[in-house]
Amino acid sequence: MPDIARTAHQMISGMTPVLQPGVFVFITTDDPALVASLSPKAISTFREQEGMSLLISVALAKESLLNTDYPMRCITLNVFSSLEGVGLTAAVSSALGDSGIACNMVAAFHHDHVFLPAKMCDRAMEVLLSLQNQAAKHGP
Repeated sequence: MPDIARTAHQMISGMTPVLQPGVFVFITTDDPALVASLSPKAISTFREQEGMSLLISVALAKESLLNTDYPMRCITLNVFSSLEGVGLTAAVSSALGDSGIACNMVAAFHHDHVFLPAKMCDRAMEVLLSLQNQAAKHGP
């Protein structure tokens, strides 16, 4: 396993954002049958008090006759960051927010993933690459 980034500078300068293929939507349901049918195909699930939230492909949502009004793309921050690291999510969401780009952060064990409006993905990549480059130039 590669070195783990622990400081904000290490995480931001090493984040290497990569736009993932596919278009996704967040959905929520309290229908057990729908949860059972969609969960194996979901890229993420989270149980909330109001129901199960699932992150699924737009194609699966359309096939299941679900709402696809808010299509999202995923940018993976390819840095192995510590689960105890502080600053990456704040820096990324602030940079995107300052550029008028809404984002939903999904943290997993190995990487953080940014879900954002599909139509904003090119601009978001520019913002994140600029953030990474600035951090790399300015050192810890």
